[in-house]
Amino acid sequence: MQSYRIAAMCLSLASLAGAQTILTMPEASQKATASQRLGVSEITITYHRPLVGGRKVWGGLVPYGQVWRAGANENTTIQFTDPVTVEGKPLAAGTYGLHMLPGTDSWEIIFSKNSTSWGSFTYDKAEDALRVTVKPQPAEFHEALTYDFDELKPDSAVVTLRWEKLAVPFRVAVDEVQTTLRVFREELRSGKQYNWVSWSEAASYCLQHKINLEEALHWADLSIQNEERFDNVMIKAGLLQELNRTADAKAAHDHAMEIGNATQIYFFGRQLQSQSEESKAMDVFRVVAKRFPNHWIAHLAQARVDSNGGNFESAVKNLQTALATGVPDQSRSAVENYLKKAQSKQDFNR
Repeated sequence: MQSYRIAAMCLSLASLAGAQTILTMPEASQKATASQRLGVSEITITYHRPLVGGRKVWGGLVPYGQVWRAGANENTTIQFTDPVTVEGKPLAAGTYGLHMLPGTDSWEIIFSKNSTSWGSFTYDKAEDALRVTVKPQPAEFHEALTYDFDELKPDSAVVTLRWEKLAVPFRVAVDEVQTTLRVFREELRSGKQYNWVSWSEAASYCLQHKINLEEALHWADLSIQNEERFDNVMIKAGLLQELNRTADAKAAHDHAMEIGNATQIYFFGRQLQSQSEESKAMDVFRVVAKRFPNHWIAHLAQARVDSNGGNFESAVKNLQTALATGVPDQSRSAVENYLKKAQSKQDFNR
């Protein structure tokens, strides 16, 4: 009698293991997530991964012409933290049930407002937030269903379902700039508003992208009010220049040069060099050399001016003086390389 009870219990557990269970059980189709950041936006897919297991998948296990859960078990879901476009069509931020309607030549990707159901068995077309049509593609064999993010760009990616020998791609894109500005505005209402760096970073982003200049100028002013620094005053100068307020830009630039230390001004010159503003960079290096004559970086700055003008004898002397007056360990090898070039009469600015 006892053996019959044990057998019955095992059968009961076995039947439960093949269906939705109350306790946490191992699953044949294991749960997975795939996520990708685009700009400051997050995309997260949560799904279960069925195996081919020698079965006929397309037109068999997954029939053509029937809505499919795009995975196994409960709803496959896709979450967007910000508004996106899918295949060029707008979709609001949120979490959606991800379903697919397979066809032999084309598939429909379905984003349902219902993301909490079991599979597609209670799918209701009236709950669709968006449908897009895409073309399936042949692919290398994948035993386990998987989602990948392909063709990654700063503001877009192709989400691809791969299973058996088929790939189903759909492109997702975000408005990187506008989403970033929205995040800035939210974060600048938090405790981050009390740090000068936060306002400076937001203003610098706008200057870099040449967008939202008036608000960015306000952000730069708030950064300066928190703590006046070479960095935020120079950002303000750049914004004023972009706004064609030339006299104000020059005043801000000159003030930044007055309050900056040797290292800050020198690396501003290096930034100008990276932007192919060689003449302006040399003017900055001259300021460093004049204002901070006893600083090692002033000798390096003067050596750059000398090297640029072909005065290699003077460049060598200034580099030797820099090495003798406190070049930090992390910069020493670079300065030694500059010295070798100058000794060989090569312009080390290039």
